[in-house]
Parts: sequence; C-alpha cells; structure tokens
Amino acid sequence: MDLTEFDHLLTDRGQELLGELAALPEPVDPLTAATRLRARFPAELVVTALTQDRLRRRAVAKFGEPARSMYFTEAGYEQATRLPVARLRAERFTAAGVREVADLCSGIGGDALAFAGAGIRVLAVDRDPVTCAVLRANAAALGLSELIRIECGDVTGVRLDGCDAVFLDPARRGERGRVFDPDAYSPPWSFALGLADRFRAAGFKVAPGIAHQAIPATAEAEWVSDAGDVKEAGIYFGALRTAERRATLLPGPHTFASVGEPDPKPGDIGRYLYEPDGAVIRARLLGELAGTLDARTLDPTIAYLTADQYTPTPYAAAYEVTDVLPFTVKKLRALVAERGYGTLAIKKRGADIDPAALRKQLRPTGPKTNAATIIVTRHLGRHVALVAREMPTATTSAAG
Repeated sequence: MDLTEFDHLLTDRGQELLGELAALPEPVDPLTAATRLRARFPAELVVTALTQDRLRRRAVAKFGEPARSMYFTEAGYEQATRLPVARLRAERFTAAGVREVADLCSGIGGDALAFAGAGIRVLAVDRDPVTCAVLRANAAALGLSELIRIECGDVTGVRLDGCDAVFLDPARRGERGRVFDPDAYSPPWSFALGLADRFRAAGFKVAPGIAHQAIPATAEAEWVSDAGDVKEAGIYFGALRTAERRATLLPGPHTFASVGEPDPKPGDIGRYLYEPDGAVIRARLLGELAGTLDARTLDPTIAYLTADQYTPTPYAAAYEVTDVLPFTVKKLRALVAERGYGTLAIKKRGADIDPAALRKQLRPTGPKTNAATIIVTRHLGRHVALVAREMPTATTSAAG
C-alpha cells in the first residue's frame, strides 16, 4: 500500500466502503465481496479496503475492539505492541512522572496510542511516510490527535526538545529475517544506550531472547508474557527502573521481581510439578519462585520445579504427579493401556523426542474424557517420564 492508496481510504468513498466491509459477517469471502463491490467502487480502492478490513479483523485479537476503527499495514500490524502490553508500559511511564515521551520507531502507534491514552504527550518518529500517515489516522480515530505529534524522519537525527523521556522500539528484522544481536538492530544497541545517558527516563523494547550480558547493570529488564506466550523484553533506565529483573504475566497483571535468590538445588521428585511461565524463566527468577513454593528443581539443567505440597501460583502451571517411570516407550504404553487413557498431553524438557510421534506409539484408546499429561524430562541426569494431571489455574497476584 502506497501513500496515495492509503489516502483514498480516508475519503468519503473509502470510509463508505470500509463501513460496508465491516458489516459483513465472518468469514468474509474476498472474491465474492470484491466482485460485488467493484460494481460501485473503483477496483483499486476495493483491493486496498479488503486488505484493510482483513487486517482490522485480525487485529482485534491484538488491540481489542479499537482495532475495528484503526488502520494497519501488514508489517505495522505484525510489529506493533499488543494493547495490554503497551498499556502496561504506559503505566510504568506514568508512575515515573513522565509528561512527554519521544516514541522512536513508533510504527503504526501501538505504544504511542497507549502513552497518549494514559495522558502522556507523545512525539512519535518513524522514517516511513505511509506508516506515519497510518499513525496519524489512528490518533484521529481514537481521539488522541491533540496528544500525539508525528515527525517523519530518521530517529538518529531528530531533535527531542521538550521530551522528558524516550522510548525506542528498534527494527529487529533484516533481509534474512529476525535479528537477535542487539548491535544489529536498527538503530543499533549503542544508540539506545546513548539515549539512556541523555534522559532521566528511558525505555527500550527488545526481543525476549536478548542475552543477559547485553543488559547494563544500571537497567531493569522486564520480560512480559501474554496468555503464556513471552512477547517481549523491556529494558528500563533511570526513573523507570524498579528492580534488576522482573517477570510480568498478562492478563492480570501478575508481576514478580528479583530479590537475589540463588537458583534452587535439585532433589527428589515431589508430589507436585511446576512448569514456570516463560517470562519467569527468561528473567532467571527460578530461585525466587522456588522460594514461594518451597520447591526444588529436578535437575540443574531443567527449568521444572517440584514440591511435596501444592501452592497455587499464577507464575507456573502445576501438575499432580501420579507415577514416575524410567523413560521407555514399552513401560509407558503398558501404563496407558492399564489406566485406559484416551487423551494424552505430551510435554518435554531436556528430552529429544517428538511428542506427536510418542503419542502414536503409546496408543491411547480409552474414552477421550480419561486424560493424562505425560512429561518426559531429566531427573538428576536420567531421563524419566512423569504421569500427571494438571491442577486448576491459579489467579492470585503477587507483586514485587
């Protein structure tokens, strides 16, 4: 989509067409819709509007109902911060007393809109003219135009006068796909660290796989997961820093900060097994979590925890262990047949197996309602299979 095509969407005819598409029930057949609409609208406008309608419908999962009136590009949608994560970040900036933030590499506005929605004035900077136009339209659609000023240009050369904080979401994709080395971001990590020295409050969005050694000791690193999927890491300096490391889980939020606990020691397999959320693992908070659960690890190399008593926690999925076997397909198959299991969830950690292939080998033929979880992992250096049932999901919040 070029700038002219996007501008046509904002005309009265473009808005009329988008309204008609929005009224169509799911799923929309693009061929049928295009054939019908081309009788009354220009073909090029129909193509652009169909793409926009498809992106809006997809974006509801990421932005909620506001997505139905927002605008997107393909890349902008994929790279934008989802609304709950952006709101979480905006709350951090608000708590630090930020009045105006420079949002660099702002994209279509995932973070800029959340900042403005929290009452913070925003200077949004992006070098792509279409992206800037989309952000401008989104600000207008959500009634936030007075709080967001947009500058189209290179973020490394823009003047940031009047801003008391900065947020940077550097490009993390190159010609060969995702970029994992922060020094290969655009702009590079060195530019971000330079910004941190200039502002009393600075925050950066990075890939969740960032190496811990790349994070300065003066910064806080927060890993955020949404519905169990780790979405990003945020690196915060100055007035935005609240801890050394933090894991935050959405919905909730449930947030858990480092307090200097060492990694737990391995021990016997207890009655309960805990599978920590990925954000907890990335933040290296197993020691802190184990302390709240009176738990130990199964193996020094495995991020499972085990305990003799059950403690509900939002930071890990919990399982009650019914059987512990040396890992052999023959013994597992015999147990599955004896118990009459019809549904098996297969999990692994530290074991080179294909869960789908193992499920076929175990031949569950019982009633589908007779279910179990089989966890193949290591215990003190040896491969074991744990047969378990999942405990109810805990929702108790613990802040730190």
